Amino acid sequence: MLITQLKSKETIASLVDGKKVFIINCHGCKEVHFPEKEADELQKEMMAAGNVTGIMTRDYICNPENTKLRLQKYMDKIEAADVVLVFSCGVGVQTLAEILEDKIVCAACDTYHLPGGQGVTPLEYDCQQCGECYLNLTGGICPLTACSKSLVNGQCGGSKNGKCEVDSNMECGWERIYRRLAQIGRLDIMKCPVQVRNYATDDEVSK
Repeated sequence: MLITQLKSKETIASLVDGKKVFIINCHGCKEVHFPEKEADELQKEMMAAGNVTGIMTRDYICNPENTKLRLQKYMDKIEAADVVLVFSCGVGVQTLAEILEDKIVCAACDTYHLPGGQGVTPLEYDCQQCGECYLNLTGGICPLTACSKSLVNGQCGGSKNGKCEVDSNMECGWERIYRRLAQIGRLDIMKCPVQVRNYATDDEVSK
């Protein structure tokens, strides 16, 4: 089980400032707390500002095959957008980043852990529910789960031929992140240092 919480309005505004935005909502996991009312109010404000090309709301966007089919109806509106803003847990954001490989896909939420089960989670994606989502800094690829060492400031230097030194069958997560950022023209993000996480925030929400 998990809690999905909106990032601050300031953070979301910085992601979409001066850009055309396509919004995707996930209302799938009923056992997951999702700030539906707050998200709806924020999206109405964005619509009023005139920079939203469209909105898609679906269940279980972490199901890639179903999501690919659902997205076909909106592809013209997605193509017209500069950013795809996703209101879901980290698994949904990663799924969409993989599908929309030429688009900047941003997380509008942070995900916090609670004991219990989670909804539809394809094995190739995972969310550590860390409470401070890094996906906007890493092109939609989670460094905590894509890297066997969960490094957040870049690769360790031990990879060989693109493979992890811990697991030779696993791609180096940070090489994947680098390729993804290059693909969407956002290598400039790698110049920004990642702040140390405030673990107290996670503890407060879990209570």
